[in-house]
Amino acid sequence: MLIINSLTKYMETGSLNPYYNLAFEETALERRRSGDYLLLWQNDNTIVIGQNQNAEAEINRAFVEEHGIHVVRRTTGGGAVYHDLGNLNYSFITDAGNSEELAMERFTKPVVAALKGLGLNAEASGRNDILVEGRKVSGTAQRMMKGRILHHGTLLFDANPGMVAGALNVDPAKFQSKGAKSVKSRIGNIREFLAEPMDMADFWKYLKTALAGGGLTADSLTEEELAAVKELKRTKYDTWEWNFGRSPRYDFTDKRRFDGGTLEPRIAVEKGRITEIVFYGDFLSVTSLDELTEALKGCVFRREDAGAVLDRFPLSELFGGIHKEEILDTMFRAE
Repeated sequence: MLIINSLTKYMETGSLNPYYNLAFEETALERRRSGDYLLLWQNDNTIVIGQNQNAEAEINRAFVEEHGIHVVRRTTGGGAVYHDLGNLNYSFITDAGNSEELAMERFTKPVVAALKGLGLNAEASGRNDILVEGRKVSGTAQRMMKGRILHHGTLLFDANPGMVAGALNVDPAKFQSKGAKSVKSRIGNIREFLAEPMDMADFWKYLKTALAGGGLTADSLTEEELAAVKELKRTKYDTWEWNFGRSPRYDFTDKRRFDGGTLEPRIAVEKGRITEIVFYGDFLSVTSLDELTEALKGCVFRREDAGAVLDRFPLSELFGGIHKEEILDTMFRAE
């Protein structure tokens, strides 16, 4: 079942500011408690990092500062991506439904169909990518909030690959199994694959129509909701604490790559008990890890004790495709 139908409401943020746009998206998710929504929006010169990533490890700091690139953390899992005005972002907001309806395919399917409508050989691939002729043109992620789900993604239409490659620090391990030599060789721009010329304005108009199905209803946030967007931007997305945060002192760390993504726990231990813990990685969580990390504080630093805490939480929502034993192996450096 596709999310898009004739009752879908359509909104634009009216901004190129990444801090405002993510606040807009989160406010829409929080305030609009029923109905299906589609948002199309753009960020100018921005690195957007996943909610569980270590920002400093993901960005090329010198390049970012030299080119005046914004850095902002989103509330969904997955890896870091670069946005410019050659990139179009889409967001679906709808009821979460049952576990089967949380599958990425539910949301990538209409986007793949839209790209095929342009004559492109598009397909969903891996954990969260959309490919055209084997090259990545879209990455996606999602989160849940009180029975609602946000699924959003990028669409590389005419992005600058040099900026994409220069702005990000890419883990070489991500490419070992794919045989890719660089970011440039892995990503592609939709415009390259089109049989007939199209500019961004035409692509935006086409995508809006293609995703509409029976048609969209134009909508906008209320004045009260827009005030909430500005306040959320000021108190969250504009802050160093949210976008970079303080990495805790740690005594134990390890980093591993699994089918479900990278995982890097950093753990501070005092008198045999966990006092601080952070899980970094590009795994596709759909809910915050805050309750889990709080529950682990004070836990005896022992595999079986940590495992008992993990058993109390929905790990598939927190870590995507990374499983309990893989989490424990990384926490306790199992060979």
